[in-house]
Amino acid sequence: MSPPSATHNESNGSSNKMPTAVATHESGLNKQESKIKMPAFPGPPTFDDPYKERAYLKGRLAAAFRIFGKYGFDEGVAGHITLRDPVDPTTFWVNPLGVSFSLIRASDLILVNEEGQVIDGGPVRLLNSAAYMIHSAIHKARPDVMAAAHSHSIYGRSFCSLGRKLDTITQDSCAFHDDHALYESFNGIVLGEEEGRNIAKILGNKKAALLQNHGLLTCGKTVEEAVFWFVSLDKCCQAQLLADAAAAGRGGSTVKIGDEEARFTYKTIGTPKAGWFSAKPLFDLIHKETGGDYLE
Repeated sequence: MSPPSATHNESNGSSNKMPTAVATHESGLNKQESKIKMPAFPGPPTFDDPYKERAYLKGRLAAAFRIFGKYGFDEGVAGHITLRDPVDPTTFWVNPLGVSFSLIRASDLILVNEEGQVIDGGPVRLLNSAAYMIHSAIHKARPDVMAAAHSHSIYGRSFCSLGRKLDTITQDSCAFHDDHALYESFNGIVLGEEEGRNIAKILGNKKAALLQNHGLLTCGKTVEEAVFWFVSLDKCCQAQLLADAAAAGRGGSTVKIGDEEARFTYKTIGTPKAGWFSAKPLFDLIHKETGGDYLE
């Protein structure tokens, strides 16, 4: 079957243009006219009342843990996502140690102050010391960071054993082009303040860090952004592990995306708002699958 096309017949029969399968944007337009822009993304809700904002964000954080559970980003009691408290920004909400990601509700979350003390929250008030050391340092160093996520995902920790940063080899990896760091150290479980500060220093102003021999760390201006970067970064690690293995098996190497093209793509898929909006399907799906019980 021929593709649809336009045919023009004059009433007086003087003109009968042949059908064409060439789309109008493929010829006859200059570069400026043919430029197609992505539609503007919507943004996260805003609040006048910080207490209402806290209630909403705790629900989003609980949903984030359900997403991590769904993707298998749990390993025993390891892993944590933090949320800067909008009422008292010097404190943050985090998951209690020993509670399954897939069971966490908003009422289970615990509030931690700058001294590492649990000052509010659910019935299980056990704090993961590593969560405090890493996340407190990041929240202190980065006032722009509302949420940070760290866990020991399979592909993330596998790639982190290579001691290298990601190559920009896929469109999705362009979101991390010049926007992720490598922490080239492993001193066991992070139980010291200095280690947390060192991680925060290496992270700098970037959205993600590969913690050597450890796992992935992402952050963002919203819970959704931090979660999406983590999910996407883990998939980028998986893609590169597969591509590198396939290329090596053929005695070659992967094709890298050019810096100019990567930077251009980053402007569309690598921004905070893009991260927030890209996470929307994940949060919508987890709400449907759980019936919203994480909000309790």
